Amino acid sequence: MTAGTEQHALAQGTRASLIGLLVNCLFVAGKLTAGILGHSYALVADAIESSLDIFGSFVVWRGLRIAARPADEGHPYGHGRAESLAGMIVALMLLGAGIGIAIGALHGLREPQPVPAPFTLVVLVAVVLVKELMFRFVHGVAATTGSGAVRADAWHHRSDALTSAAAAVGISIALIGGERYAHADEWAALVAAGAIIFNAYLLSRQPLGELMDAHPAEVTEAARRVATTVPGVAAVEKVLARKSGLRYLIDMHVEVDPHMTVRDAHGVAHAVKDAIRARMPRVQDVLVHVEPHGA
Repeated sequence: MTAGTEQHALAQGTRASLIGLLVNCLFVAGKLTAGILGHSYALVADAIESSLDIFGSFVVWRGLRIAARPADEGHPYGHGRAESLAGMIVALMLLGAGIGIAIGALHGLREPQPVPAPFTLVVLVAVVLVKELMFRFVHGVAATTGSGAVRADAWHHRSDALTSAAAAVGISIALIGGERYAHADEWAALVAAGAIIFNAYLLSRQPLGELMDAHPAEVTEAARRVATTVPGVAAVEKVLARKSGLRYLIDMHVEVDPHMTVRDAHGVAHAVKDAIRARMPRVQDVLVHVEPHGA
């Protein structure tokens, strides 16, 4: 991935997060108003989750902006970890939203609840359709850029669609069954909360792994295969890699003929670095350590 390509990918992610931010602002106002006027806790809970989506989209946008900054004296490896940190924050926000919705729903089950107004169902169906479209759009951007933060933002939209769909089912049951089924709204919110908490767990795995320098086996194996094709490399002793933002940093030990001159060994190391960066666009840099073969 060239610097220009990376900047384009970061720009795509930034644009997707801004679009999500605008959509969420509109939905929070609409869902909160409809939930209060229509006596639907599930819809109010949905609005609360969407309000967190606003902050989540802002976090992703800001994280990508910071990640796009070039390396400097204080950050010689660049600012790519800001993207992973943004993804982790969004996942934790999603977890908090799920727990908060569950607590509110459990509290609502203890008290008598009025049957939600029919118009709340219309609002929820519209939300589900738009949010699913937003998920598909943002998830497509995440697949193109490889950004864990954008992927988390996409699943924030999907979780909103799930919450709205569960609320729609609960309201439908309450409307059909009448007063006896008024608590279906709260049960729907509990189901949605469970889905949100589970998604938060899944989404936390990638950014947490990146922040903890988890071993990307597919990247190291690919780098190993490329290195062995370079003339002068007798063997590859070990390969380490870590992800920073949208790109990877690789440390590698290669073995060469022990009688090779320092100049020639240095040339082999550069050839390995150039070959890996040419054939693996997402690799930002390769540090090659030379070892004598058979020693």
